[in-house]
Amino acid sequence: MNAERGVTRYRAIWISDIHLGTRGCQAEYLLDFLKHTDSEYLYLVGDILDIWRMKRSWGWRQAHNDVVQKLLRKARKGTKVIFIPGNHDDLFREYLNADFGQIEIRPEHIHVTKTGKRFLVIHGDEFDVVVTYAKWLAVLGDWSYATLLSLNVAFNEIRRRFGYPYWSLSAYLKQKAKRAVEFIGAFEDALADEARKRGVDGVVCGHIHKAEMRMIGDILYCNDGDWVESCTALVEHMDGQMEILHWAEIRQLSMAA
Repeated sequence: MNAERGVTRYRAIWISDIHLGTRGCQAEYLLDFLKHTDSEYLYLVGDILDIWRMKRSWGWRQAHNDVVQKLLRKARKGTKVIFIPGNHDDLFREYLNADFGQIEIRPEHIHVTKTGKRFLVIHGDEFDVVVTYAKWLAVLGDWSYATLLSLNVAFNEIRRRFGYPYWSLSAYLKQKAKRAVEFIGAFEDALADEARKRGVDGVVCGHIHKAEMRMIGDILYCNDGDWVESCTALVEHMDGQMEILHWAEIRQLSMAA
């Protein structure tokens, strides 16, 4: 921690599923995270912008501009920023292996930790059969999910006014749905299998908005979560240790101390 600036430095940071351009995006939390962290590597693991939803409705705020500017500034100042497009910002897949303002756009990446562990970094929508084989069904599901997210925003605004911390209504409802839990388990197994086939030690992905870090057989499965519901990031400490940060909780604890 740089005490003077209040900035914690990590070797690598992974964030995904920000969904800039939508009302559900927690851009203020993310901007706070970016201001208080620094890293050698910063991975943007897909769905940074929600081009799908912006075609139907526009939810862009000043904080969304600030997030983009902060990311570009980090790249200019020497952070290696790698953007791996997801299904909601798949327009950028037309520009794979190009650079945008010193941000590298890649289909996937292999990250090597301080301890020599190799991780496949990929958004993960390729392993979601609904998105891959029936995009119109995915869009219909996205509309339903957007409704949940809108309720989530209103619900947390009421909690904030009464002094309660942030809580994800939609994440809670997803956890209560048996089929959603089954899907998440199948998704995690599929990503672990792919990592095993590639001969790497682990995988880092996003897509399903569920932060997780656990061993699946001999593979360390890591999902960095999202900045719509849970406000989470995956980090590699300078010694190579990996951790999921729940930023909303961390900041509430620090402000309450």
